[in-house]
Amino acid sequence: MSAARPTPYPERPVPAPVTGGGLAELLRRVRYEVLPAKATEDKVLAHVPADVPVTVTASPAKGLGPTLDLATRLAGHGYRVVPHVPARQIAGAGHLAEIVDRLVAAGIEDVFVPAGDADPPAGTYDAALPVLRRLGELGSPFAHVGITGYPESHPLIDDDVTVRAMWDKQPHASYIVSNLCFDPATLRRWLAQVRRRGIVLPVHVGVAGPVERAKLLSMATKIGVGESAKFLTRHPSWFLRFAAPGGYSPQRLLRRSAPALAAPGSAVAGLHLFTFNQIAETERWRRALLERLDG
Repeated sequence: MSAARPTPYPERPVPAPVTGGGLAELLRRVRYEVLPAKATEDKVLAHVPADVPVTVTASPAKGLGPTLDLATRLAGHGYRVVPHVPARQIAGAGHLAEIVDRLVAAGIEDVFVPAGDADPPAGTYDAALPVLRRLGELGSPFAHVGITGYPESHPLIDDDVTVRAMWDKQPHASYIVSNLCFDPATLRRWLAQVRRRGIVLPVHVGVAGPVERAKLLSMATKIGVGESAKFLTRHPSWFLRFAAPGGYSPQRLLRRSAPALAAPGSAVAGLHLFTFNQIAETERWRRALLERLDG
């Protein structure tokens, strides 16, 4: 039996975990995921507070251009922006260096590096780890680097493999963003499994916002609009949860999950809200729920 490897603690600064305040504190520590569509910039400016980080997805169909364009514009407006830089959409080391230079010039200090869905890959990178290593060779230009976690099974990768991948990527990252999860028990078990396996990175828990059923279904039929929507197309059972009356409620999920998410051992840094570009609706929902909780 091989000896256990020492836990690699990241050197980058990491977000402090939520240790008090429960659901209200989680709702104050949010990130909004948006899709780089034509109207997204105006929606963010109109409805998203400047202190809420905005993450911008990337589409294999559209390429990284729209993601980088929107990210740099939002950064110019003063937002903390987190562009997705999927490994499989990077043409090679030179392309990655160009991406880094552009983002650093725009003052962006945080990137999210998933493997991505491009098939075949655009270049030599077919997984996130080689990109993360290359960023280290470039001098670790970003203060924060996020990687992916999968509470509900990835359709193409075994659960144990996804956890092992987080271990391997941990020295090069500063936080995890979990993909969508609709079941409090599944989320609780996944967090416990991740911590048992020595993964110490803080987690931003991925939650679907108050998305209208028709909007979600329409978005999911447009393959390539974003990784989050494409991921949903591989989980048809999830649509049933949205389509059934009362089948999904973000506040119900959060209320049932709050004790586990606020537990110090879970090291949850906040919520990652998938808006599916229903940005105004998501912010109204968050503010209304905070008012009820604070009242």
